[in-house]
Amino acid sequence: MVSPAEDKAMARAIELAARGLGATSPNPVFGCVILNASGQVVGEGFHAYAGGPHAEIVALAQAGERAKGGTAVVTLEPCNHTGRTGPCAQALVRSGVSRVVIAVADPNPLAAGGAQALRDAGVEVVVGVRAAEAEEGNIAWLTSVRRGRPYLIWKTAATMDGRAAAVDGSSMWITSEAARMDVHRLRGTVDAIMIGVGTVLAEDPRLTARDLRTGSLAIRQPLRVVIDSQGRTPADARVRDSAAPTLIATTALLGADADGRVDLRAVLRELHHRGIRSVLLEGGPHLAGAFLAAGLVDLIVSYVAPKLLGDGPAALVGAGVTTVTDAIDLEVLDVDRVGPDLRLTARPRVSADSGNL
Repeated sequence: MVSPAEDKAMARAIELAARGLGATSPNPVFGCVILNASGQVVGEGFHAYAGGPHAEIVALAQAGERAKGGTAVVTLEPCNHTGRTGPCAQALVRSGVSRVVIAVADPNPLAAGGAQALRDAGVEVVVGVRAAEAEEGNIAWLTSVRRGRPYLIWKTAATMDGRAAAVDGSSMWITSEAARMDVHRLRGTVDAIMIGVGTVLAEDPRLTARDLRTGSLAIRQPLRVVIDSQGRTPADARVRDSAAPTLIATTALLGADADGRVDLRAVLRELHHRGIRSVLLEGGPHLAGAFLAAGLVDLIVSYVAPKLLGDGPAALVGAGVTTVTDAIDLEVLDVDRVGPDLRLTARPRVSADSGNL
């Protein structure tokens, strides 16, 4: 059982953890709130960037001596190993806290064991408080650890009749500026943005995270990934500029699947090896269909414009569905207005491929 103060502190810790989205990979996001012996907040912290101090260290620095006899409330089990920073479990023991409340146990075998180390030192430990909320906030990192691949979000934009472009191929702009600004916000929370070579050849996108109001680039840029089986990306394509790092995924580099195209699982393995924990898939309908057919899509963010085209390329092609009974069933998580458009967030009800790649 936890007190109302501890429950409120966990909600705050989850909120703090979200501030690190897009900046902590290959580490998770996590937050910490320190309560003194009377249940008052005396310290707060979150993991801001990879290699930087962990949330517990930041919060303990604020709390100082007031942490003694108090409670540390953390979204993820404190680490118990020395990496670029020291073990947080031992820092909590040294601080003199008498109780640690944890949302989610650490599934990473290299860092796990913090809860037991705290118990061995005489600290009371409670695990599982607001676990579902904390998992959602840290879903990319948790997925990458559990499945050995990045968490993959498919972003799509279409008219109300499901068209991604008009008959003449024009697609700028189906959705509003407000929706496009929202996409750039989303880009800023992931580690990589992925498209296919067809999109490069048709649109020559820069594929960066920007502030559309000022045109300025975000401080941290995701890795740009182009799925390009035969290496057709032009040397002067904008995805090859110096604005952000780029990986051109070819069969020569990563191997081919049974159809002679880039092995998508090999791509995800390579990205995971590079510390990429979340990917935003912005490719065309065929690439999206290939990832869906392979069971590798974890979340869908769909922007729907209040427009009708009547004809033109569909937003999704080749997802392996041949009859209504094979339809990919989705669980809708959120529906919101973004300017004149709708943003729907959903995930496949049949869980994405859970095996290691």
